[in-house]
Amino acid sequence: MKLIVQAGRMNRRKFLLSTSATLAATSMRAETNAALTDCHVYLGSSPFRESVAENTAKFADYLHQRGVTEAWAGAFEGLLRRDVAKVNTALAKKCENTLFRPCGTVNLALPSWQEDVKRCAEDLGMRVIRLHPNYHGHALDTAAFRELLAIAGQHRLLIQIVTQMEDERTQHPQVRVPAVDLAPVAGILKEHKDARVMLLNANASMVLRHLQDCPNVWLDFAMIEGVGGVENLLKTWPRDRLVFGSFAPVFYWESAKLKMQESALDESQQQSVSSQNAARLLA
Repeated sequence: MKLIVQAGRMNRRKFLLSTSATLAATSMRAETNAALTDCHVYLGSSPFRESVAENTAKFADYLHQRGVTEAWAGAFEGLLRRDVAKVNTALAKKCENTLFRPCGTVNLALPSWQEDVKRCAEDLGMRVIRLHPNYHGHALDTAAFRELLAIAGQHRLLIQIVTQMEDERTQHPQVRVPAVDLAPVAGILKEHKDARVMLLNANASMVLRHLQDCPNVWLDFAMIEGVGGVENLLKTWPRDRLVFGSFAPVFYWESAKLKMQESALDESQQQSVSSQNAARLLA
């Protein structure tokens, strides 16, 4: 298929919209039986925009049509609400009998956060905890984060850290939230070698500066940009520690698919990133 893009007439948004139907009709048919685990989506009501994620069944169908067989879902409500237990209970219920795997919110700045971790693991059967340190107002060099890693190890939980929800330039002017400082993570994980941490929405400069040599850090590619971004990242980042993450519905899901298609990945790399690495994490 030959595509001609006239300068000034086609931006990335229009390109994604115009090609999404073609992608669905071609590549997805070939992958009907292939596993595709999206490790980074959200459900619920965003405080900043309306989205398809407010309707769980509709969003599940949207992802299923695009070949997703499992999606790890956090709750938008976990960003700002203080009643974390209620947020997590509601999320677990939404995910029942769907392709969604619930990722519980834990706010380390709140009292008794340890009970929220225990409730996620023991009462709700969750395997993944999702942190938003910048929205919750705590750094990663706190004693609480070290304690969380120890508790997570006891319960065999994977910890996801959302480094940023969006570029500061596009944030609501009254809700400016800087990206999470990842500098302390490498040193802390040397102390907690059994911990497993996945970084969401990190860009290449964030992780390659500190973390490519940490064997217990995984990464999604939702905010890895540039032509051949996934291919270039895998030149320095280990293949078995990169996962498929779309950040849908905040980002167009097709953007993640395009990142895989525009990178020259062999079949083994494709399978590792699409599902195998995620499966090993929760095995």
